[in-house]
Amino acid sequence: MNKTTTQEQPATFALSERFRGYFPVVVDVETAGFNAQTDALLEIAATMLKMDESTGELSKDETIHFNVEPFEGANLEASALAFTGIDPTNPLRGAVEESDALKAMFKTIRKKMKAAGCQRAIMVAHNASFDLGFVNAATQRCLIKRSPFHPFASFDTATLSGLAFGQTVLAKACQSAGLAFDNSEAHSALYDTEKTAELFCLIVNKWQSLGGWPLPVPPETTEND
Repeated sequence: MNKTTTQEQPATFALSERFRGYFPVVVDVETAGFNAQTDALLEIAATMLKMDESTGELSKDETIHFNVEPFEGANLEASALAFTGIDPTNPLRGAVEESDALKAMFKTIRKKMKAAGCQRAIMVAHNASFDLGFVNAATQRCLIKRSPFHPFASFDTATLSGLAFGQTVLAKACQSAGLAFDNSEAHSALYDTEKTAELFCLIVNKWQSLGGWPLPVPPETTEND
């Protein structure tokens, strides 16, 4: 009995097939405290990702960033402002209203998401429940009916880097991964978002190189008697 085995490799890779149809968006927020309901959102940045169709590797695409005006009645914790170095009253910040920032960000995400053939976005962030909580709270405050993000699912790079590199702090995880990290630039939403995006892409691409994705295609076998 002779067996002939053929295994077809996909001609191209699609981002829409990588995360069960979700479009990954890396987000970082800087805030005036830890309570998403009462403390001000001061900065937000989002980095969209793209996939190389020939290799399946992820990389950074477009990043958008906004300085945000504290919402009316927002709490501003002095210790949080000292930690981030943000002065909410500085007119040179060029801050915009929460609603304007979110609507512009969501519009860009939906455009990229549609182009990638994905149906919904999923947030990627370092300690993701924190960032997602602030985005969800701001979305509700601004009476925005629908966010592109899944309301509770996320990819947490603190968890992923703990698994991959034994580090859960963003700076230490990047350093362990061989990524440059400037501590003087940290705690800026723009800088931290792009570094988190680099870290996430590196982990996902490394997993792929180890055979984790795409799953092997079962061989087609024909039997000749």
